[in-house]
Amino acid sequence: MSSGNWGDLRTRVLSAIVMLGIGAGAIATGGLAYVALITLAVAGMNWELSRMIVPGKAWLAVVVGVASASVLIASVFAAPRPLIEAAILPGLVGALFAAKDRVIFGVYASLVVISGLGLLMLYDAQGIFLVVWLICVVVATDVAGYFAGKAIGGKKFWPSISPKKTWAGILAGWAAAAVVGGLMGGEELAAISVFMSFASQLGDIAESAIKRRSGVKDSSNLIPGHGGLLDRFDGLIAANLVVLIALLTLGL
Repeated sequence: MSSGNWGDLRTRVLSAIVMLGIGAGAIATGGLAYVALITLAVAGMNWELSRMIVPGKAWLAVVVGVASASVLIASVFAAPRPLIEAAILPGLVGALFAAKDRVIFGVYASLVVISGLGLLMLYDAQGIFLVVWLICVVVATDVAGYFAGKAIGGKKFWPSISPKKTWAGILAGWAAAAVVGGLMGGEELAAISVFMSFASQLGDIAESAIKRRSGVKDSSNLIPGHGGLLDRFDGLIAANLVVLIALLTLGL
């Protein structure tokens, strides 16, 4: 284990502790604190997306970020929530001014907003348990994948898109998610957690593909040691979209 291979570990851990404290406090408090957390995260992620795909228009990134936040804030006062139809507006605005990858911009930005609305809906409809479970699964997947990938290495999962992701990291993420699900809800939830773990990994790969097309290493430098909000929460976006689809399909 070379020191260079783990050179960012201290910074990553300190940033993770800060994020954990802020997130846990907002989730436990609920109400406007939770809405504010999700709103700021969604706005920040779409701000980063705009800066990656349309780097020459800083004003557009601000507009897309504000539009994304506006949809979530409006959803608090909407009946019923969420405003799925309005979720596509930030993506449409961004796609209109993008010189390339317009479809990617429009679709991904819309999915980010829909995922944020889904997190608000999930908290309202199902309470704190499912939100905590989902976050724990995604975090466990990321942490296990990071350490297994660094320590074991080995064959790459999808080198042309995500050169750092290994099969060791993928499998370690599944195992960690299964443990989380088993501790929180038994064998059935453990099996579901593995599926959600894979969904979060695919979300990470999708964001990696966008970064490669845009020629950037990180979505931003907002989070020391982690890159940007998209780098940190891309997996949560994908996993939550799967949960949202399942809940809507079941009529919940």
